[in-house]
Amino acid sequence: MLAADQSVLPLVFNDDRKRITTDQFAAELERFREFGKATRKIATSFTAPGGATCEVETFVNEFWTALQRQANRLHEISYRACFKPQLPRFFIERLTDPGGVVYDPFMGRGTTPLEAALFGRIPQACDINPLSVVLTRPRLHPPQLADVARRLKEIGLSDHDEFPEELLVFYHPETLKEISSLKKYLRQRRAAGSMDAVDEWICMVAINRLTGHSNGFFSVYTLPPNQATSVKAQQRINEKRSQTPPRRHVREIMLKKSRILLSECDPIVRQTLTSVAGQSRLLTQPAASTPQIASNSVHLAVTSPPFLDVVDYAGDNWLRCWFLGIDAKSVPITKLKNLEDWQEAMTAVFRELRRVLAPGGHLAFEVGEVRGGTVKLEEAVLPCGVRAGLQPVLVLINDQEFTKTANCWGVDNGFKGTNTNRIVLFRKA
Repeated sequence: MLAADQSVLPLVFNDDRKRITTDQFAAELERFREFGKATRKIATSFTAPGGATCEVETFVNEFWTALQRQANRLHEISYRACFKPQLPRFFIERLTDPGGVVYDPFMGRGTTPLEAALFGRIPQACDINPLSVVLTRPRLHPPQLADVARRLKEIGLSDHDEFPEELLVFYHPETLKEISSLKKYLRQRRAAGSMDAVDEWICMVAINRLTGHSNGFFSVYTLPPNQATSVKAQQRINEKRSQTPPRRHVREIMLKKSRILLSECDPIVRQTLTSVAGQSRLLTQPAASTPQIASNSVHLAVTSPPFLDVVDYAGDNWLRCWFLGIDAKSVPITKLKNLEDWQEAMTAVFRELRRVLAPGGHLAFEVGEVRGGTVKLEEAVLPCGVRAGLQPVLVLINDQEFTKTANCWGVDNGFKGTNTNRIVLFRKA
């Protein structure tokens, strides 16, 4: 068994908590009863790079749940295959001090950097997908609702220079004119270098209202908002449901969504974000090469990598890329079908993470169940971390009910999809 060391970690907690050791962290997991369940303690086996079989202590419980308080509503942005804010929060609260640096090399919609900032930690993040910065940065610098309303009123939504008729499978003609006008406005502001925080916020909200399955979106009924279907597939949906795109009013929908997102941005939240957001760093590049991040500077990394061939990020985001003027096919998203290739790619990322982690810093690396649970990525990722020079501390498995998104896709619990969060915790010695 790879035992946890006894060194004191640089931790800080709420008023009722004290600095603890790594062993005490493991002990806390073992006695965890917050949601009425006892922790099960098992072992995860893996083959070390030298060929030896090793085991890591593994703790199974419901460590975060829908029963606990909800996350700040700033998080309510849809993105495929993202984890809940409670996941990074669990480690941020326990493994960092206020003012510490928290990093995510696969930021996605920005859950980790936003949650870090909300807790007074300095957020740093990276993603090869250019949409990630568009989704994340505005929520680190949230504008006032009145400023959003004023700007939306000022933007002319009848001044468009394109009208892609193929998108009429999603939108009423008048709605498409408004979307195209908004796209033109943002393009011109970007080209002139005059985009401000309000413009960035409006852009972020717009790409999250493009398609969905309620009247809170610009489109007719379609797939959930974290995934855009193709034009041909939408034609089939329309025919099956005998539906035509209804008139949607872009300003009203965006203002309503902004009101929801900003509803918990009280003065304390804004002050906390302001105290750290100016020191944030958001990168658009490969996670294995981030020279902008100083060596030995990150106190905690919390991330979830691409899971083999489970998610088609480029296909999911083609419509958002159209709105932003990005060629979705040109974005080199990592999508690996072979486990060995995936391990090689993750090892390269781990080597970079080891460089940027401070001595004693931690990496919480979340992997889900893939291929019907037949592939346990925690077993595959442990040798990657060891090969890169990181020390395995433990494995935490958050055993949870099946997700709403998975259920709406008709996935049967226990057969396909992600049933659990499986986090391998590494430490830089």
